[in-house]
Amino acid sequence: MDIDIDLEMQLKPGQLEAIILEFITRRKCLLDLLTIILMQITQVFYQLLFIPSIRIPHHTSILTGHAWVLELLTGHPRLIKINFGVPLEIFSVLTRILRENGVRDSWHGVTVEEQLGIFLYMCITGLSSRLVASGSNVQWTPLQGK
Repeated sequence: MDIDIDLEMQLKPGQLEAIILEFITRRKCLLDLLTIILMQITQVFYQLLFIPSIRIPHHTSILTGHAWVLELLTGHPRLIKINFGVPLEIFSVLTRILRENGVRDSWHGVTVEEQLGIFLYMCITGLSSRLVASGSNVQWTPLQGK
């Protein structure tokens, strides 16, 4: 038996043309799809490499001391978490506990909220009290007890 059978002889008339036409159509669709994918990839790389990203400033407050703490307390909830490492609710509870245990505003006018803020800020940033005080217009003293 001869294995090399002529394919054209087994196909009905016009069937070979239909197969070739379907092959060409599918190939064109595939090429169109690949072109679209490559265009999208090119656009993404162009945007990443050549269009500057929009940066939103983070530390924008010109306030210092008590005004800055008030801004954090009344501003966006994430700000106090970012700067002090605790949510507003925890900060409020800590302030209340400190006041109940006799901590009061300092002689220099530093409020309990500001004193707690300084302490938490130092814990978050790892800055010394001297560096934190140098960036403030308030003379810093430790938390005041009874």
